[in-house]
Amino acid sequence: MAFQVSPGVAIREIDLTNVVPAVSTSIGATVITGLKGPIEEIVTITSEKELADTFGVPTDDTAPYFFNAAAFLKYGNNLKVVRVAGSGAKNATAGVSTAGTGLLIKNKDHYETNYENGSATQGCFAARDAGDLGNSISVEFVTNATSYAAWTDWKDQFDSAPGTSDYALSKGGTADEMHIIVYDRTGYISGVAGTVLEKFAYVSQARDAKKFDGTSNYYKEVINATSKYLWWLDHLSTLTTAGSLASENFATVDTVYSKDLAGGEDGATVDEGDIDDGFQVFNDAETVDVNLLIGAPTLASTAGETQAANLIAIAENRKDLIAFVSPPISATAASTTQKQDVIDFVDTLTSTSYAFVDSTALKIYDKYNDVYRWIPAAGHMAGLCANTDEVADAWFPPSGFNRGQLLGVTKIAFNPKKAERDDLYKKRINPIVSFPGEGTVLFGDKTLLSKPSAFDRINVRRLFIILEKAISTAAKYQLFELNDEFTRAMFRNMTEPFLREIQGRRGITDFKVVCDETNNTGEIIDSNQFVADIYIKPARSINFITLNFIATRTGVDFAEIGG
Repeated sequence: MAFQVSPGVAIREIDLTNVVPAVSTSIGATVITGLKGPIEEIVTITSEKELADTFGVPTDDTAPYFFNAAAFLKYGNNLKVVRVAGSGAKNATAGVSTAGTGLLIKNKDHYETNYENGSATQGCFAARDAGDLGNSISVEFVTNATSYAAWTDWKDQFDSAPGTSDYALSKGGTADEMHIIVYDRTGYISGVAGTVLEKFAYVSQARDAKKFDGTSNYYKEVINATSKYLWWLDHLSTLTTAGSLASENFATVDTVYSKDLAGGEDGATVDEGDIDDGFQVFNDAETVDVNLLIGAPTLASTAGETQAANLIAIAENRKDLIAFVSPPISATAASTTQKQDVIDFVDTLTSTSYAFVDSTALKIYDKYNDVYRWIPAAGHMAGLCANTDEVADAWFPPSGFNRGQLLGVTKIAFNPKKAERDDLYKKRINPIVSFPGEGTVLFGDKTLLSKPSAFDRINVRRLFIILEKAISTAAKYQLFELNDEFTRAMFRNMTEPFLREIQGRRGITDFKVVCDETNNTGEIIDSNQFVADIYIKPARSINFITLNFIATRTGVDFAEIGG
């Protein structure tokens, strides 16, 4: 504050309440293919029902991706999903005079960049999502009382004929209102042909038309803002002026305008490049908060190493999440040398503490198609971590009989015996085992790190991710402060209570924070740096139990031999 020149009272507040904030630990992220939904855009999903509603029920092409994502949702309720599609994907469109031929609109940003200002050569409307489902959409609208009176199919969906809105009258405009109905022509979307999907009553052809609450009533803006099935592409006819309102000249013909959308394609055939494009959406740690990166099913035409390497690269770049990688389904579900095939796959992968590999494909029941399917276990592995966060803490291993029980699994493709588990564990592979009467259990907690270290266990890696993320988030408020003892004491007083809490919750056994003149020397201060050394003793999990049963003579005193 400035120095006072004459007597007076100055008031200022000093905030010494800074604390280390809580950070997320259970947000999953994965890539899927689907019948619908935005492409290359993150969508937050909280349940399997929402997954099906957003991206469509599974088909033979999409089922491995769908159930890999759904597996996580058996344990957690916060999954970031990105839909990917092959080069043939298109949104169905409605042509001006003929059926549309389709074009690709990936998501809202893609639409606003390329099509928001009109694209008459592509038609007047496009399906909201790329895929075959859009070919079932039809749009009809009327613009005056005469056409409304003859509109026998949908007239009963509206209270009265379109006319002139109060807003248009106030501006000296002419008839501007229109009714729009969107329906499922073939029943492909709803299951019943002719089902009304949505309707827009009394929307305006005037570009500056407003509703009573001040929001736009212009039909283009209403459709783009609220429709679940359509994007606006272009007007039916040339722009004219009606009174003082700029209006689309729909009302010159007494007829019902009807448009059938066509040309939509799913683009279900994807390649590794498409899948990597989807995962790259999660690559920026500053803008996308995720903790558990779930590998997609390996393509039948590949061995899976490329996707695994891409996931590991993302995890190593971010350093705030674990990538969950599964061997190809064929390595265990269609192999006679299962153990060796899995080991051969993992031997190609980079050593890292930011990845976790399981051992087998899982058989699950597809209730949507009444069949059984093989899926990778990555979704379940990430889900067990989310469940561990819920029932314990992130620094507890998500494995064993207490927290490692897999849900909804009918069968595992490879059930390793003890000797096989020994070989897998030495190769950084976490066995999934089915025990009679005990269920299917994750029986390992190793990361993909080959070097003997505390970080070769997933609970230690996740502990340090939480500590680094939380403390670095709090530390950014030291930026542009003065590097003096006051600032350093503020940092210590903020960090130490947080670490004591983690210690009390069994995450660490001891810690020490050094942030003083010993590591903030004059040279450090003069170079505008700030240094804090945080020493951590992480808690370790039990992997090996030894029980010694000792027989003694009858007359032996246990106090003498018990130590």
